Order: sequence, then structure tokens, then C-alpha cells
Amino acid sequence: MRQSKLRAVAAMATRWLLLLCLALAQAATAATDDDTGGFISIDCGFPGTTSYVDDATTLSYAPDAAFITDAAAGENYNVSAAHVTPELARIYRDVRSFADGARNCYTLRSLSVGLKYLLRASFMYGDYDGLNRPPVFDLYIGVNLWKTVNTSSEPPDGRVVAEAIVVVPDDFVQVCLVNTGSGTPFISGLELRPLKSSIYPQVNATQGLVLLARRNFGPTDSTDIVRYPHDPYDRIWIPIIDVTDWTVISTIETVENEYKDLFEAPSKVMQTAITPRDTANSINLHWDSKLQSKGPSLGYIPVFHFSDVLQGGGLRQFNININDKLWYQDYTPKHLYSGYIFGTNPYTNQIQYNVSIVKTATSMLPPIINAAEVFTVISTTNVGTDSEDVSAMMAIKAKYQVKKNWMGDPCVAETFRWDGLTCSYAISSPPKITGVNMSFSGLNGDISSAFANLKAVQSLDLSHNNLTGSIPSALSQLPSLTTLDLTGNQLSGSIPPGLLKKIQDGSLNLIYADNPNLCTNEDSCQTTKGNKSKLAIYVAVPMALVVVALTVLLCCLLLRRNKRGSVDVSMKPRDKTSMSLAPIAGDEHRRSSLQLENRRFTYEDLEMMTNNFQRVIGRGGFGYVYEGFLEDGTQVAVKMRSQSSNQGAKEFLTEAQILTRIHHKNLVSMIGYCKDGVYMALVYEYMSEGSLQEHIAGKHLTWGQRLRIALESAQGLEYLHKGCNPPLIHRDVKTSNILLNAKLEAKVADFGLSKALDRDIYTHASTNRLVGTPGYVDPEYHATMQPTTKSDVYSFGVVLLELVTGRLPILHDPPQPTSVIQWTRQHLARGDIEGVVDASMGGNHDVNSVWKAAEVALQCTEQASAQRPAMTDVVAQLLECLDLEKGRTGGDASRSFFSDGESGDTTTNAHVAANQSTDMSQSSAFEMVPMMATGPATR
Repeated sequence: MRQSKLRAVAAMATRWLLLLCLALAQAATAATDDDTGGFISIDCGFPGTTSYVDDATTLSYAPDAAFITDAAAGENYNVSAAHVTPELARIYRDVRSFADGARNCYTLRSLSVGLKYLLRASFMYGDYDGLNRPPVFDLYIGVNLWKTVNTSSEPPDGRVVAEAIVVVPDDFVQVCLVNTGSGTPFISGLELRPLKSSIYPQVNATQGLVLLARRNFGPTDSTDIVRYPHDPYDRIWIPIIDVTDWTVISTIETVENEYKDLFEAPSKVMQTAITPRDTANSINLHWDSKLQSKGPSLGYIPVFHFSDVLQGGGLRQFNININDKLWYQDYTPKHLYSGYIFGTNPYTNQIQYNVSIVKTATSMLPPIINAAEVFTVISTTNVGTDSEDVSAMMAIKAKYQVKKNWMGDPCVAETFRWDGLTCSYAISSPPKITGVNMSFSGLNGDISSAFANLKAVQSLDLSHNNLTGSIPSALSQLPSLTTLDLTGNQLSGSIPPGLLKKIQDGSLNLIYADNPNLCTNEDSCQTTKGNKSKLAIYVAVPMALVVVALTVLLCCLLLRRNKRGSVDVSMKPRDKTSMSLAPIAGDEHRRSSLQLENRRFTYEDLEMMTNNFQRVIGRGGFGYVYEGFLEDGTQVAVKMRSQSSNQGAKEFLTEAQILTRIHHKNLVSMIGYCKDGVYMALVYEYMSEGSLQEHIAGKHLTWGQRLRIALESAQGLEYLHKGCNPPLIHRDVKTSNILLNAKLEAKVADFGLSKALDRDIYTHASTNRLVGTPGYVDPEYHATMQPTTKSDVYSFGVVLLELVTGRLPILHDPPQPTSVIQWTRQHLARGDIEGVVDASMGGNHDVNSVWKAAEVALQCTEQASAQRPAMTDVVAQLLECLDLEKGRTGGDASRSFFSDGESGDTTTNAHVAANQSTDMSQSSAFEMVPMMATGPATR
């Protein structure tokens, strides 16, 4: 009896244990089903720090401040109230807008290296800025172009959704918005979803997929959008309906994915399908190819999903034709199991793609299709900066709270390279950082240990900051370091032995002047006797070398001076002193306020590259400009400062300093500089076609060319005003300072008179003297002595009038001199536009385009600056002028500045609530894109 009770208790315990295990297993399964580990969901522009839960998906969306590379970048805006409806998803109700900087980035961290991820960026303009001017801009994944976002082709409440699947090479990924000069970039939302490595096999380290369309066939409700939690990867499946041609078939039973399914279409999508209403007919779909304005031609990869949701009735078998050519033969879908046919290689060079799904001769049932996806192919072969260098620079940026243009990848692309960095670009390896110039950057605290992780750095300039503490001994482990400049800080302690050894063997030039607490010799260092003797040896050797070098240098200079008979005798020999361990007096010119990352030339270099200043190609207030050639044959312009120039060292330093930190396609680039004693020069890219002033005088520019030059010049000025921090005022905008290259592309030049806006109020620049050129000077600036960005707008308006009229800023026609502004106003007041237009164009222009351009110029030259437009508005209006002229010439007025009228991805309603309809789903045409050249794969 007792044993029987024991057995009963044991049996009961066993049952309870089994129930407990079952409960735990169910809990684990539920946790897995609800698990969104790795999901990142960001509502861009959402204020505060508190997340919210999206009603439709139950996913949590976070504000974006923590994900922006520079937390101060961009501003939050709400879309216009006129575009907010109860059905509008929360993610679209606000945006972050990036008016400043050419590139702004989000950084998504804690990723798995080499894993596939789905990235989705959402945009709804919604007239958030009240300008009713939707922009066009570029979107990048890391350093690879994702797509051009064209919101200008959408209505203000239209949405563009960009979705890509890529392999992430690092433990983070950056999504960057790049200003291309066609409006201010903005973003509504950003999402990241991890994928299994086995699905979407077309994606690899060198190739990604960008979604063109993802369609679910069969739902009867156009608002029945399928995404998470029905799709564990949160793909968005948009319903497509055509009750005229299609019959819907469906099931409530689960449709299974087979083992190692390559796409894992969700059961809810696969439970519905379509078949032709007339069973003798085929299913016909089509899509058009899209043009690409940049990068390689688009290629397309499709994925078609099939499952027979009906049981019995005979054989269902069909062929798939693309553009009337057999693509796949005798496909038989399985009952309640997902199958698919997909492209393996991108299909290209087709204008339109027509797909027909046709039953075979032996098939008893008509064809079906459940869902389809089509992708464009993007290259991901561009390699970012070495990951260790990136991590080091990120740590340095965070430590010192750097507010420069340090956004995105440090070295790639070269156009966006971080200010103060130089990089090496080898074909077989990622770019590496070879130079860091953070001079005059307001650095506080100790020297970051992260500098020691820049293994390829050759030059490190941390001069003129407020750095404290000791010099890290780890810097001596940098194998390539040849120059270390620590001048003008508050460093203390002694110089590490490792650096002293490098100085002794001649591999390192250490510059450390003006660090009063730094121990450098026996009198200042409290060390042991042995250490004192070692330090004395290390210091004495380079000092002896300096004495010898100076002696040799003096002899060479004397010899050279006697030989140089053809050079201006007013130029004195340069005062060039090399720096060693001990500070050398008289070298303060080298440690000026320059923060130059470009190449520094000696006077001998200039003599060599200009063939002893043989050919003069220009002259200005600074001095002569000479033709030159670098060692690799690159043609350059060498602007030498004359000793008699009214523009002195201050203007030279201003121009050099500005040109090292501005990078824009419509601003002349500086290749290098020379400040060698009394010799000062700037070396620029060569602009073969000279100045705009020469071309206007030459009377050989068409109206289309003039408009393009005006637009490009305006874009350069817009960058100075909006893309620089603080904004810059050029102060000398005129036709002679707009240069043209061989393609007649315009670039603004001559920044010697530029001025930064007041950092506190950003409205005007402090100045105590009037600068500029008569005829171009803003009258308000002339009266107040305080230039603003509107001063540049005024000067540009004069330039634009010169392009329209072909006349100089000041006309000396009788009875008395007058300005081209007043002359134009008088003619337009009489409606005499043809009397205004430069007669040399022979009437070959669109009259509305010319009239609008003249009106824009007169707006720019209003007496009161408050009545003048900003350069951003000028750019937009010139684009409209260009469109008018292109309409007359059939699009040949100038080259294209942005992509064609792309409407964005067809997933435009991805975030609508459950009861919102979508126009896209009503289309009977399945608008996607082309397939593979080598044929499909199947399961």
C-alpha cells in the first residue's frame, strides 16, 4: 500500500515536471516569436528621448538624436498641418532636415560583421519648411551610393521609401544624406532589420539589392498590408488588386516554408493568389526600366513566389515568358508549400519588361502567382577607411567634441574627407589616415590614446590647443610617424624615451615650443642623474645637426641668390629654419594661424613647377598668376604674392585657411601653398577657360551656357552660406572671380577677402573696413560696414545681370554713368526684355527664361537686404529658368543636374495605418523592373 502511494506521488510529480517543461518551452517559443532583437527603428525628427510603440506593428520607435553622428546636426520640423490625417503613420509627421553641411549621417551600431541587413529609409516632404519646394538629394549606405531620393516628383504629401539589402562589413553601418545642390536633404524614418545569411543569395560583399517593388497578389482589401509580426523580417508586402482580369483564390491553412528556404515569404502572403478570370488566358505583368543619372547602369533581379492553395482538380503547370522569350518552363507549384523562381544575375539594357505566365498544354488548371519582388542591383565594392582608423577617429571626435565636418567616413569619398586629415588611397587595401592636423581646434584635456591607433599616420599636428598632461609614450610605437607638432599647449612631464630615440636616429621631427611645463633638459627636468645625461645626448645630437644644416643652407642661399638674375630682386632670401627637439627662435611664421592639410611647397618647388615663373596667365590685387606643372604632369595655377601687393599676409592666410576647409564642386580647390620666408603663394587647380568676365566680353556664350554658369556659381555661394560652419561671406563676388574649366563648369575663386559670420548671431561679420569691387558692393554693407550673406547675394545679382545683358556693372553711356541694375529696371518697366538681352546671343533663347532670370537678378539687388532672397532660393529659381530653356531646346540647354523624374520606390505606403487605402495597389500593371541574363533558379 505504501509503495503504491509512493508510485502515485512519483507519477504526479512526473506529470507536473512535464507540464513545467512544456510551459517553459512555450514561453521560450513565444519569446522567440516576439523577439525583435537586432531591430533598430528610428523616427527621424521626433523630439525628446522617449520611444513610442507603433500601433500597426507594435514595434518601438526611438527618437533619432542618439544615432546622428553629430548630435547638433540638423533640425526637427513637423510636416504642414494640411498633410496630417488620422491615418498618417506617426513616423511621417515629423522630419529632420539638414540645411548645413554637404554630408550628414546616421550611425547604427552593435551589428554583426558580415551579416545581411535590410535597411529602409522613409521620406515625406509634407511642406515641412513652408517653401513648397521638395528637394532632390543622394542617399548612401556607408561609402556606396544607395539611390537618388527625388521628392520633387511627388506631391507634397507623397512618400518615398528606399529599401536595400546589404552585407555589413563592420559592426556598424552609416546611412548618409548628401546635398547635391537641389534642395535641403531631410528624412522621416530609418529602420534596420537583421536577416538570415542564407536568404537573398544574390546579396554578397560586393553587391546589394535595392527594392523596386514587393507585391502581394490576392488580398481583396487594398489596405491589407503585410509586415511585422506576420513577416518576422518586417518586409512590407503591398496588395495589388485587379478584379477585372484576376480571380482570387485563398486558404486559411498555413503555407509552410521548405527547409533552407531562400526567401521565407510569410504564410499570410502565400495564403492568397490570383488566377486569370478567363481560365484560357495567361497572367500578364509589366514594368518599365528606370534611367540612372549616376553610377553604373541599373540591373534588375526578380523573385516570383508560388504556392497552390487549392487541393486537387488536376495538374497545375505553367511557363514563364519575359518579353516573349521563354524564361522558365514547366513549373508546378506545391500545395501549401512556398516555392519560388528567382534571377541569379541582373538583367539589363531593356526598356520595358513584359511577363506572361502561361499554362502548359498538359495543364488542367490555369496559372497562379502569390507574390513578387523585384530589385535593382547596387555595387558595394567601394571600401571605406581602415576600420581601426575609423574607430580611432570616432574616439578622438567623441573625446574632444569636434564640431568640424566630421561626418560619415573619414577619407571616402575624397570630396567629403574630414577637415584636417590626409589619407592614402591604395588599390589593394582600404584607405588609411596618414596625417592629422588638429591645430587651433580648441582641444582640451590630455592627448587621447586613440592617436596611437593610427598606425599609418606620418604627421600629427596638435599645436595651439589647450592640451594638458604628459605626452603618451604609445606615440613612439607609431611606425610611420615622422612629424609630431605639440607647439603652444600646456603639456607637462618629460618627453618619452621612445620619442627621444626616434629623434636621435633622425626618423622623427618633434616640435614642442611654448609648453612651459614640459621637461626638455637638465635644468627643467627633475630626473635621476642617468636620465639627465641621456636627455642631454638626445638634445645635443639634433642641435649639432641643426647647426651644420644651417651653415650648409646659408651657403646654398648665397650661391642661389647670385645666380638668380631673372627673379624680382625685391624678393629677399627666405628665412627657412628647420625645427628640431629644442625650440628655435624666429620661426613664428611657420606656426601661424594656418590649419593646412594641403601640400606645402618651398620656393624652389615653385621655381621648378613654373619653369622659373615663365608664363603669366593672370594678374590681380594679390600679384601675378603663373602656369605650373606638378611632378605627375598635373597643370596648376600658381598665385604669387607681389611684394608691392595691397593684399598682405593676412589676406594670404585667410584664403589659405578657408580653402583647406571648404570642398565643393563649384569652388576652386587649393592643391597647396608656399609660405617660405617672404615668399607667399597659393597653388590652385588649373581652370583652362579663364574667367567668366573674359567670356562675357568675348560674346560667345549661349543662353543655356550662361544659365548653367550662373547656377553653378550660385551653388558654390550657397555652400559657403549654408554648408560651412560658421557660414562664410565671400565679399568679392564678381565675374573675374568666377573661373571656368575645360567643360565650362563654373567655380568661385579668390577667397582672400572672405569673412566668417559672427558665431553667436550668424547674421553679420565683424569688420572695420570696406572691401569689394565698385559696381558689385552691397549698398547696405557700404553704409553699415557689416557684411552679411545678403551682401554676396547682391554681388551675385550684378553678375547675373552681366550674363543677361552682356554689359559691365557700371555703364558709361551718356548723359551720365549709371549702374546696370538701374538700366535693367528701366527697360523691364517698359516691358522691353529684348532690349535688355545681350544681342550677341542672336535671339536664341527662351524669352520667359531670360525674363525670369532678369527678375531674379533684380530681386538679388534690392536696396534693403531683407528683401533679397537667400542663395538657396536663388538656386531654386535658376533651376526653373534652366527648365524653361531646356523646354525650348528639347533638354539640351545644359547638362542634367539631377536624375530623371523618379517617383521613388513602390513601397510608398509602407507605414500607413490598417484602414488607409493606397493608390498604388489599384494599378492593374505590376510596375517593377528587368531580370537575369543567364536564366532563373527555382524551388
